[in-house]
Amino acid sequence: MNIQDRIVTLLSEIGQGLYEKEAELRLGLLAALAGESIILLGPPGVAKSMVARRLKEAFSDARSFEYLMSRFSTPDDIFGPVSISKLKVSDAYERVTQGYMPEADVVFLDEIWKAGPAIQNTLLTALNEKVFRNGDREMKLPLKLLVAASNELPAEGEGLEALWDRFLVRYVSEPVKDKATFLSMILDTEEVQFSDRLKELQITSDEYAQWRKQIAEVEVDSTVQASILYIREQLKHVADKTGETAFSIYVSDRRWKKAVNLLRASAFVHGRKQTNPTDIAVLSYCLWNEPIEREVVREIVTKSVFAEVSRMHEQLQHEVNKALRNKRAMAALRASKELARMEDRNLILFDDFYYRLSTYNTGNTYIFASDFHRLPDMSERRSILGHLYNDQTDPKKERIRAFEKPGLKGVDFNDGRKVHLMRDREYLYIDGVRCELERYSAREMAAAKSASETVLEFKEHDYETTIEQIAQLLNGIIMNLGSNLFVTPEDRRYIQAMVNEYMKSVAQTRADISDLLYG
Repeated sequence: MNIQDRIVTLLSEIGQGLYEKEAELRLGLLAALAGESIILLGPPGVAKSMVARRLKEAFSDARSFEYLMSRFSTPDDIFGPVSISKLKVSDAYERVTQGYMPEADVVFLDEIWKAGPAIQNTLLTALNEKVFRNGDREMKLPLKLLVAASNELPAEGEGLEALWDRFLVRYVSEPVKDKATFLSMILDTEEVQFSDRLKELQITSDEYAQWRKQIAEVEVDSTVQASILYIREQLKHVADKTGETAFSIYVSDRRWKKAVNLLRASAFVHGRKQTNPTDIAVLSYCLWNEPIEREVVREIVTKSVFAEVSRMHEQLQHEVNKALRNKRAMAALRASKELARMEDRNLILFDDFYYRLSTYNTGNTYIFASDFHRLPDMSERRSILGHLYNDQTDPKKERIRAFEKPGLKGVDFNDGRKVHLMRDREYLYIDGVRCELERYSAREMAAAKSASETVLEFKEHDYETTIEQIAQLLNGIIMNLGSNLFVTPEDRRYIQAMVNEYMKSVAQTRADISDLLYG
């Protein structure tokens, strides 16, 4: 049995009788394998202590320690009482640690923020360096996982920031949400009994030590490194929901280093020797400090998972849009040439579509070339109704459109005005006023022709292959996220919403490519 299958089976075994606590168990075990700690935030009675007890069952012959903190708690309650006999005989200040935290593999500390300064300072060293100073000697702790719990965040100004920073994984544990699951939970009367197979699945101390070494050897690939830099930069400039107020989310260098090790542990559990973007999802539970930051961090982290695919797609869409513009310009130019009279060949084409009027208003009035060529001649004694309006993308410019019929559907004459248009061999007439159009001189004709062909040159590109590659990469990430043990149900719902948007965007690009290639 490979490690991933073993971990899945182990989690299933120790998760019996726990309802909607899959995420807490999985993230807790991941933290343990990375040598880190987890804090569960939530109201009383949501099985936070039960999660800690079950995680203890993941390890063979593991010893546990539990304690509910209060403002009256002392270091003796956590680290063991002072040995009176040693104090009398050898004047040594040592604690009796048997049965207390210094000798436990899995520790659960409830109401963690009620711990006094003496306990907090000792916990800082224990969590960061895995050592405990007992008298004049240092004990190396067997601690694999510390699970802390609280129904609130650390109070400001209490000096708890350093201890808060030590908990790499931060998860908000909530009451059961699903109605059917809730009924199953309250009606369940069976006592949980682990099968004999649990002993075979449990992680031994030797395996744990070996796995930790192998986790340290997992490579962090360049894509993940780029994503981490992207997340780090985004966290420096976060906008609130209104988009007006910007703030930054501080993440210490120590925390970043530990977070990367968590990604290594995720890759290791999935049988990989290198991280990939799907491992990044767990950072949603590592980088926030305040509740208001949770959704912002989740969005930034999730976008980073798709960053490479998004970059490729944006580049392709840009190229397709450019090619579509060129294609339409070429079609318009061909139509213009087919309709053009001999004297019109020296008209200057602006922005691939327009002729400019040199003697009307400020010289910033343009008419569609194709419209100009189908205007009736003055000799026909009739005109075509047109629309003169300001360009929304460039208000300094006026545009003229000509229409075949008086009924102009979709034309808002409140934005601009109606004009009557016709032409002769040299001029455009607007409401009977003669206007000149800009033309090339004979000397400029050859250069203008060459420049026009250069602008409208269609660049060959295998767009269909590229969009399929992007779709395959996107599908690959989705599949890997679906099989990643540490992507929580909450993550999946959020990711699915983002995936739906990416899918729509890819479908639109496919349609644009089809339009480009096949019309």
